Amino acid sequence: MTCQMVYFNGNCLNSKKPYARACRLCIEHCPHQAISEYRQLEAKRCTECGVCMAVCPSDGFADRTMDKLHDFLIENEKIILNCPKARPLGFEIPCLGIFDRDRWMTLMILAKKKSVTLMTGVCSECDDRHACASSVKVFKEVHLDWPEHPTVQIQVRADDGSAVELEPTVKAPVSNKRVTKSGWRQRSLEKMEEWLPSLAGDEIYSMPKSRQWLIEVLGETPDGKIPYRALTVADSCTNCGVCAAICPQGALQKRETRDLNPSTEEQDKEEKILSLRLILEPQKCVHCQRCVETCPPQALSFGLKSLSHRLLTGKILIHEGQPSYCTRCGKRIFDKAELCLVCATSDPENRSFFSN
Repeated sequence: MTCQMVYFNGNCLNSKKPYARACRLCIEHCPHQAISEYRQLEAKRCTECGVCMAVCPSDGFADRTMDKLHDFLIENEKIILNCPKARPLGFEIPCLGIFDRDRWMTLMILAKKKSVTLMTGVCSECDDRHACASSVKVFKEVHLDWPEHPTVQIQVRADDGSAVELEPTVKAPVSNKRVTKSGWRQRSLEKMEEWLPSLAGDEIYSMPKSRQWLIEVLGETPDGKIPYRALTVADSCTNCGVCAAICPQGALQKRETRDLNPSTEEQDKEEKILSLRLILEPQKCVHCQRCVETCPPQALSFGLKSLSHRLLTGKILIHEGQPSYCTRCGKRIFDKAELCLVCATSDPENRSFFSN
C-alpha cells in the first residue's frame, strides 16, 4: 500500500510567510525520525502514526484518508473508531496520535447527539506509543479547559483475533500491510512507494481540515460554546502592527484611520494616522505563536475564551489605539517615549542615557 501521509508545501507555515525561526514541530515530534529537514518522508520508517499531522498548526502534513473519516463521523449515528492494534469494530484510524485539539473537540461536540467510542490496543506495547501519548496529553488539556464536555469513551480492547466486524465497517488503508510479489515489477513498486511520499502535495487551503470540522459541527449547535484560546492585547501595545504583518494565516488585520484634512504644516511631514484597529478572525488562527514572539512590547498573549459558532467564524476587535508621534519632528514612534531615537540622541540632556 502507498503511504497515506503527504506533505502539502503550500499549507506549511514556513512556505506561507518567511520567519526567522522556521517551524520544526513535525520533525521534532516524529518518533521514528522519518521526516528530513526538507520535510521529505522516508516510507520505510513512517508508520503513519499521524503525530506530524496533529502537531502541525496548518496541515503541512496530512493523511489522505481524513476525508473518509470526516464522512464517517458526520453520517453515522454511532461512532466507533479503532486503531490497527484494537478489535476491528469500527472505522480504522492509523493511531490515536492523529487527534489534535480541534479533532478532540469535534468528537466531544458530536458526543452530544451520538455515542463516540475510541478503541485502542495495548499502547505500551505499540511502536507508536509516543504518538498516542502526545494525543492523550492534548485530550487532558482540553478536559481541563472544558470539564463539562460530553463524554468520549476510550477503551483498551486489543485485537485477539476473535472479534466479528460490525457492518458497515469502513477501513482506512494501512501502509505496513504490504502485498508480497516478486520480480522487477515489485521492486519498481517498492521504489515508487519510497519516492512518492517525499513529493509535496499540491492541495492548498487556508484553514486546517480539523478546524473546518470543528466549525461544521459547532454550527449544528448554534447555542453551544467551546473553550478557545484567543489572542488578547495588553495596554502596553504600541500600535506598530508587526503582529498583523507577521501572521502567516491572515488571522490578524490592521485597519488604520488616516487624517484626510492635514494642516499645511503637517502636509510636509509623513501622512498622519489617527487611529489603529486590530481585528482578529479566530477561525483562521492556528496558535503558531509568531505574533506573540515578535511583539516588541510583549503585549500579546493567548487567553481562554468561551466562543460560539458566530464568534469563532466572525471578526473581533481586540485592540484600538492611537499611534505615537515624536513631539519634536513629528515622525511616528513605536514605544511610549515622547521623542524618536534621532531626536532623543541629539538632545544633550538625553546623551548620558545612551552613552551608558
